[in-house]
Amino acid sequence: MTLLVKGGRVVNPALQQDEICDILITDGKIVAVGKNLTAEGATVFDAAGLVVAPGFIDMHVHLRQPGQSAKETVVTGTRAAAAGGITRVATMPNTNPVIDKAIIVEGMKYKAEHEGVVKVEVIGAISKGLEGKELSAMGGMAKAGVVAFSDDGHYVESSDFMRKAMEYANMFHKIIIDHCEDESLVAGGQMNEGVVSAELGLKGRPAAAEDIAVARDIILSELTDTPIHIAHISTKGAVEMVRQAKAKGLKVSAEATPQHLILTDEALRSYEPRFKVNPPLRSEDHRAAVLAGVVDGTIDAIATDHAPHTWDEKDQEFSLTPSGFVGLETSVGAILTHLYHTGAADLATIVRAMSTSPARLLGLDAGVIAPGKDADLTILDLDKEWAVDSSQFYSKGKSSAFDEMLFRGKAAATIVNGEIVMKDGVVLR
Repeated sequence: MTLLVKGGRVVNPALQQDEICDILITDGKIVAVGKNLTAEGATVFDAAGLVVAPGFIDMHVHLRQPGQSAKETVVTGTRAAAAGGITRVATMPNTNPVIDKAIIVEGMKYKAEHEGVVKVEVIGAISKGLEGKELSAMGGMAKAGVVAFSDDGHYVESSDFMRKAMEYANMFHKIIIDHCEDESLVAGGQMNEGVVSAELGLKGRPAAAEDIAVARDIILSELTDTPIHIAHISTKGAVEMVRQAKAKGLKVSAEATPQHLILTDEALRSYEPRFKVNPPLRSEDHRAAVLAGVVDGTIDAIATDHAPHTWDEKDQEFSLTPSGFVGLETSVGAILTHLYHTGAADLATIVRAMSTSPARLLGLDAGVIAPGKDADLTILDLDKEWAVDSSQFYSKGKSSAFDEMLFRGKAAATIVNGEIVMKDGVVLR
């Protein structure tokens, strides 16, 4: 099959490219990038007035399989990703059973290959059962193709255990993705500890819990010379520590979520469970610091922490509902609306954070538009105005922090291996 993406504005940060040109694709690979390209018999996608970016990669997603199919599946989760303009996701291991051995990794990869609408990478657990007591089968999982290790949803409490985990991960040239919240400080906490939590009478989760955890693991990263990636960073202290670590040349990276870039704990005044997440939505000073970190490159990636739950789980009183909400179908719209159209971040910064940098961090041959590369493309309509309606999501999860919001900017098409899998909001497979 030959596809010609014609006349789009190609924003390609890896090659410092931002120009109007064509992309010729044959048999799933990019053949040529240039002006006035032609190909007899090619299917033509008219990208005039649209932005063509290297396929967006969400490096922090919960597809909930194995074992939690009521919340999400590979099919529904990857269709949601396609709908949102995401060409590849990395799925976290806090499933049932936990992804902590090679045979489960292999099963997930087989399922993803046969059922996934977009590409799926697998992240393996650091510890068996996410218990932080015994190392998982890291070697076997590395051989089976995991892109990283994480006990996401759980902080590794033992410093000695984390040191060993880093040393093993380094042997296999994999990053550790770190959920940084000191459990002893956040136990029972429902939201950010601050003025709003005090006024609402809810137990808080202090920013210090994240700062302490980030500080320890940056120190361990330096000790072991192991790359450490701070997941869903949310505090001004943590951002500054990552900034200083990078200035020292340490192997430290970080990601931020749309919710922590855009929303604050003021949203919790409604007591709506759809705003409950860990780490929690913080106060404005923290939000501003996270945004500044994305803009200046301290924070490498934007990832959703897409965390679907069943309707019954989220339809409870605030203190009982689980933390987390879906994000795959809203991330592009949220970021374009609140970062690009406000002038807070330019398009190259956004594309780098949502494509080029995640590819680099996970060791993927992706994140760039160039001949010979897989034809994974995200095509954006920067000015498309739309209202979020979670009832129409492809995801099984319907709880969204952005539900009913008006956005400007949306994915117009998603192309995976040269196949258009989503066009104008409709997933085609």
